[in-house]
Amino acid sequence: MPARHLVIIGNGISGITLARHVRKMDSDTRITVISGESEYFFSRTALMYVFMGHMKFEHTQPYESWFWEKNRIELKKAWVQKVEFGERTLVFDSGEKLTYDVLVIATGSKPNKFGWPGQDLKGVQGLYSRQDLDQMEKNTHQGVKRAVIVGGGLIGIEMAEMLAYKKIPVTFLVREKGFWDNVLPKEESELVGRHIREHHIDLRLETELKEILSDSGGRVRAVITSKGEEISCEFVGLTAGVSPNVDFLRNTELKVNRGVKVDAFFQTNIPDVYAIGDCAEFENPPAVDRRTIEQVWYTGRMHGETLAHNLCKKPVPYQPGIWFNSAKFLDIEYQTYGTVPSTWKDSEVNSFYWEHSSGKVCFRMLMDQDGRILGVNNFGFRLRHEFFDQAVREKWSGEKVIAKLDKANFDPEFFAPYYLEIQKAFKAQFGGNFQPAKKSFIQKLFGASV
Repeated sequence: MPARHLVIIGNGISGITLARHVRKMDSDTRITVISGESEYFFSRTALMYVFMGHMKFEHTQPYESWFWEKNRIELKKAWVQKVEFGERTLVFDSGEKLTYDVLVIATGSKPNKFGWPGQDLKGVQGLYSRQDLDQMEKNTHQGVKRAVIVGGGLIGIEMAEMLAYKKIPVTFLVREKGFWDNVLPKEESELVGRHIREHHIDLRLETELKEILSDSGGRVRAVITSKGEEISCEFVGLTAGVSPNVDFLRNTELKVNRGVKVDAFFQTNIPDVYAIGDCAEFENPPAVDRRTIEQVWYTGRMHGETLAHNLCKKPVPYQPGIWFNSAKFLDIEYQTYGTVPSTWKDSEVNSFYWEHSSGKVCFRMLMDQDGRILGVNNFGFRLRHEFFDQAVREKWSGEKVIAKLDKANFDPEFFAPYYLEIQKAFKAQFGGNFQPAKKSFIQKLFGASV
């Protein structure tokens, strides 16, 4: 009997993690990974560094080219035009066909478009794929006196940094009252907003895109904002979020809403068809305070690991654990662990917030009314993931977290030990039966201070 054929559409972190882990557990299954975007899996977060010339695209590949043949993972560079589920067959845009026994859809995301007039002009684009990077290099190669970015989020701030690095002035249109204030509390949002402006980026809050104007050659020449202002520009970046890349699956027997609908085992409504990563939409959120669509690198990896186990061993439901995320706002690092919404009820949540006098470093911890940690945000320094994963999971008291904060510090010793001042500030606000830590010999020697 021939070995089963596992076909994975998409070679991002979810699809490749799945392929790798299936091969570790099963030496017989034939594995084929399909992508029209690139021949090899690459680090998507590294695209900005390719644009800025810090690395070449081939340097974004985490595995050597021999890795795939050695592990008998077949790679096919092609775009899937449609899936014939009844015949278990993929049809490529070339007309070629490929059959499968088990199909996994891991097609990722695509930049949002909201029907703005002029959104398809030359010089207007999003930033997600390898093709987007190539297009951005062409669109900004010359003649761009100003760029406009639409939408305040992580992709938007990356694009702003990329353009600013090439000395292209940037105007940033954000519809909210504060930068990313649908995710960040007010103080953190204001910290990021100040930092953006300090980098000479023209941040326009409570301002939306109304229309993109064309020149005689079909290229963008200006935008009109919701406030009626015309801003001349030769490049427009559309970074108002992303959505599941599933349009080619609509109007089929597969159940598709915003993404491909799956249960806790990543199973769709069709036998032997699964979906993972950005394009998967859970029927029910996988945990409290989690969303039905998870579009984060580490959750994509966990999707791949869990489904690989389920395809090779006794199936288990997806259990994501404590939420965390990390990013960079220009040169300020950001981490979040547990639950820290943008707003909360003071009658239900106790908030501790500390900000360094520089205005570039801060720490927030939310606690329930019994003083147990709910989550933390930190900007401008690093904290250990395993520390906060344990603290939130075991529901430590806020006092215990702060008392042990020196154990969570991830910065080298010659960096400013911010936890010292955080401990003092917490004790002043909430009290506590602990003594703030003291500087180490190396910190004193290097003069690291807050």
